[in-house]
Amino acid sequence: MKKKNMQSIINDYGYRFRDIEEVKKNLASRPNPDEALMAILIQDKNPGKKGYQLTEAFFLWFEANFGSEYLIQGPKGAGKDVMLNKVLKAWDARTPADIFISHQDKTPLVIGFARYDSDRGGAQEDDRTGGNRDKITDILKYADTHKLPLKIFFLNDGPGLTLGSMWNDYAALEDYGKGKVMVCTLKMLDERFTRDWLES
Repeated sequence: MKKKNMQSIINDYGYRFRDIEEVKKNLASRPNPDEALMAILIQDKNPGKKGYQLTEAFFLWFEANFGSEYLIQGPKGAGKDVMLNKVLKAWDARTPADIFISHQDKTPLVIGFARYDSDRGGAQEDDRTGGNRDKITDILKYADTHKLPLKIFFLNDGPGLTLGSMWNDYAALEDYGKGKVMVCTLKMLDERFTRDWLES
């Protein structure tokens, strides 16, 4: 909230505000330190940087586990996305991706998209997962046409995933991809992002 808008916000929504004494009482009843409240406040400290940290963490993990076996492209943190029309023959659309993994002979293997979900929901949630489904459709159609072993990887993290409906929507993407799509958090990488999946 911008300070200059404070009065108009009070005028428009003030009738919905809780009494300050009730707020103080509720805060006093919470644990100290309040880890849940700290997590909510810290996520807005540096907006935009969480996504960069997510991709950087993935690239470091991937290079430590598979660096000598596969080639990986994409922005490590902040940087330019991989444009699929630059790395896939006959891919016409200017589609940005965060992760592009290929064999040493440059055969495309995985196209990845990384997103940090803070606390989105509702229409934003529907747009995100609906757009992901469209990407899956287009990439798998391309892979089938060009006889490529392409898979799609969605690296997602953040407290937004605790929304049950959002997690269910992401899980449905895996079902839709029939084994060629994986949705994963950083903590799941060791267990799920395996050589068997890469080569399947």
